[in-house]
Amino acid sequence: MHIVVCVKQVPDTKIIKINPKTNTLDRKSAPAILNPYDAHAVQEAVKVKQLTGGTISVLSMGPPQATEVIKKSIEIGADRGYLISDRAFAGADTLATSYALSKALERIGKDIPVDMVICGKHAIDGDTGQVGPGIARRMDIPPVTSVIEVSEVNVKEKTILIKRKLTSGYELIQAELPCLLTVEKEINEIEYAPMPNMIRAARYQPIIWTVNELENVDRAQLGLKGSPTVVGKMFTPPRPEGGKKLEGSADEQVKQLMDLLMDKKDLLTVQSTN
Repeated sequence: MHIVVCVKQVPDTKIIKINPKTNTLDRKSAPAILNPYDAHAVQEAVKVKQLTGGTISVLSMGPPQATEVIKKSIEIGADRGYLISDRAFAGADTLATSYALSKALERIGKDIPVDMVICGKHAIDGDTGQVGPGIARRMDIPPVTSVIEVSEVNVKEKTILIKRKLTSGYELIQAELPCLLTVEKEINEIEYAPMPNMIRAARYQPIIWTVNELENVDRAQLGLKGSPTVVGKMFTPPRPEGGKKLEGSADEQVKQLMDLLMDKKDLLTVQSTN
């Protein structure tokens, strides 16, 4: 069983700021971290490996410093890591990213066939949730999104039983292997890394490939050239207004509340007629 987990280095969105002149994320304003959803994806791969045996690879695309998220994945329990890093990948949107990662997965699969790909539900710096399904489409394997539980993996029959979250409830799915999963945070808890993993992660050097080391790559589909998405503007949403405190006696507060409700009702009526 060979599981490949796609991971991404992202800025900590609790700290990051937006450049008011360019309307883009000021990535230097916050430390880079392993995308939290991807951490849960690595942890789930470790869980599946404990049940079925096999090996776990992690794959990332980014600048040389993205090796840090691969080391973090090794600390969680991955066996090996790959980074594709080249200026040709710069400026990629989700379409170009999924293309580049699928080509890297093809390269990885030549050494050890890939049975399962796991991605986080989305990256916290983009929140699109498109890369995982995009990879699955290019690899022609079934995608299962919003997974909250991997119930059973049958290596012999090459099937997997999955529970996924829906807006209206839950869904149980049996998928054929190979397949791609995108996972929610609630699928597991990130465990404390044992000391041997931490030592190995500190010493580990990922395998780094440039675009020239991938095969049959159409460069027109990479980076900015292969990205049809255009970001018109980015901005910080306004803070919601605070609530209004009602004061006075109980009767006075009731009157104030009724006045507020009637004002809202009038506003809704005007909006609906327009």
